[in-house]
Amino acid sequence: MESVTATPSGIRAASLPNVLTYLRILAVPAVALCLLLIPGDAGRWWALGLYLAACFTDWLDGFLARVWRQQSVLGRMLDPIADKLLVGTTLLMLTCDNTIDRRNVAAAAIILCREILVSGLREFLAELNVRVHVTQLAKWKTTLQMVALGFLLAGAAGDRIVPGVTWSGLALLWLAALLTLWTGYDYLRAAVRTAMER
Repeated sequence: MESVTATPSGIRAASLPNVLTYLRILAVPAVALCLLLIPGDAGRWWALGLYLAACFTDWLDGFLARVWRQQSVLGRMLDPIADKLLVGTTLLMLTCDNTIDRRNVAAAAIILCREILVSGLREFLAELNVRVHVTQLAKWKTTLQMVALGFLLAGAAGDRIVPGVTWSGLALLWLAALLTLWTGYDYLRAAVRTAMER
């Protein structure tokens, strides 16, 4: 009887850091469904709980991958995709239910456009074998986005407990949008410079 051994790539695909990334991707439709299907404040609290759990896995999977030396190409590919899916879907849902309304939609649009721009620039630079490292400012931008969206998911339900939750979330969203423009410009400048040199 032949013995079956797991390949290194199979181990990496099923490693705990990668599993946490898969769960973060699965949390995206779950957050949306909570807002769509569960009426009233309960839907917001369920959505917020799932969202916070997904944000925690964003930190935890990276930490475990470094500590256990389980970093993989698959993880590096899926991690930013999971983040963008979570942020993009949450922004769309909050705009749909008018938590993000009127002029504040511009902040959401800035963030979404930047994510699309950076994804395209990364693909272009990857074809040239150029890697743009994530800056500390970009990490702060991501953290600020996550916190802002957490406040906005609580929204009106949070306002009934602590007045000003929605307002605070919108203020943080605008601050995140400004950082988004700054970091997006850094990516664009690097891509244009590389294209001109080639």
